[in-house]
Amino acid sequence: MDGMTSRLPTQPAALAARYGAAVPPAGPWNAMIAALLDHRSVRGYRPDPLPPGTLETLVAAAQSAATSSNLQTWSVVTVEDPAARAVMAEVAGGQKHIQECPLFMVFLADVSRNERLGEAEGKPLEGLPYLETFLVAAIDAALAAQNAVVAAESLGLSTVYIGALRNDPLKVAEVLGLPPGVMGVFGLCVGYPKPRAEGEVKPRLPQGVVLHRGRYDAGPEPTARAAYDAEMSAFSQRNEMAADSWTQRVIARIGTVRALRGRDRLAAALQAMGFPLR
Repeated sequence: MDGMTSRLPTQPAALAARYGAAVPPAGPWNAMIAALLDHRSVRGYRPDPLPPGTLETLVAAAQSAATSSNLQTWSVVTVEDPAARAVMAEVAGGQKHIQECPLFMVFLADVSRNERLGEAEGKPLEGLPYLETFLVAAIDAALAAQNAVVAAESLGLSTVYIGALRNDPLKVAEVLGLPPGVMGVFGLCVGYPKPRAEGEVKPRLPQGVVLHRGRYDAGPEPTARAAYDAEMSAFSQRNEMAADSWTQRVIARIGTVRALRGRDRLAAALQAMGFPLR
């Protein structure tokens, strides 16, 4: 944590930034927890190169994440060619930070490696075509990537996930030369933020909405959502974003099939990429 310890918030400040008025009770605290609560997505990067060995360090952190049954069904591709990055940015709806960040990684759900293992050993893996296997691979990739994000931020770097690569996974596969059984589940920008690009920590839902003790209870949700809508509207106004609430954002994002921006065809794309999803 040496790269960022000096700027980490105190516990009261971190909890207030993350939860607004709905601050949970204080508990155990250390620099790692402070760093996690200080996370924010950054969408503007300087061209400064990363220190030698940074990529390998991030991958080592990623490979240290939990992986189901040690199957290790994920891989990662760094996208360095400007033309390839331009395609990634286009797929993602014109997100320019994909082209400006010094490191752009695409994390892959990858069952092809284990399929090749089975073929080499003369043991066809009958469990490969099932939804469970793809789900394990996607979860493996997400766990690995989050470890990489935590490692990057500990080095004073900033990041942002690019889920919009799923707008056209077939195009991503074509550009990256992915074999059957491999899908780019999201991208990750890594680099040093431009001045004022870090912004502020975005408030999250009150813990009472997501934390259930013993049994699921949606009772507190309406009141808590109304309060959170007010927090998010104020956040948006402070950060020169559309002054809408969380409720409005959810409806805009998944209220229509059109808003999925091609991801409504994801099941068909996965099948075409070698994931039968039985």
